[in-house]
Amino acid sequence: MKKSTFVILLMLLSASLSVFQACDKDDDTETEFVADDNTFQSFNAWYLHASHQGPDPALGVAHAGNDTSVTRKVYFKDNQNAVNGKYPVGTIIVKHSSNGTTVDEYTAMVKRGNGFSPDTNDWEWFMLAPDGTIAKDPTGALMRGAKLMGGMCNGCHTQAAAKDYVFSK
Repeated sequence: MKKSTFVILLMLLSASLSVFQACDKDDDTETEFVADDNTFQSFNAWYLHASHQGPDPALGVAHAGNDTSVTRKVYFKDNQNAVNGKYPVGTIIVKHSSNGTTVDEYTAMVKRGNGFSPDTNDWEWFMLAPDGTIAKDPTGALMRGAKLMGGMCNGCHTQAAAKDYVFSK
């Protein structure tokens, strides 16, 4: 084999190895899941992980935590669990808080990934309409984001940082 052919083959092999190493990352910084109105459809048919009724002092006013008549149901899409202490990108959790009359609140969190919100390990928060679409505020803006509700979601869920910001599992 000629020396120039050998050098070219060696360069190609080196470039190939670099590409494979770049694709073989253990973290989720290369992956991103962006939720849309279809993401939460039929959430009430997902795995019901928890159902709690009555006040929950840990919640304060969030999720009607101070209301004795409210039931809170927590659904996990595909019954997702944490892997090595972290939930994978694409994990979707919905909470429905209701007393059947005056309280009917739908909230969600999605593990978005790709450095979306380093302060909350890339979770994005949502308010939902009863049909599972992303709710809109009075101006028509979608109610979603890393700092939804003025950062109230972040503030509470930071208490569960050791469990990847998830209280339920």
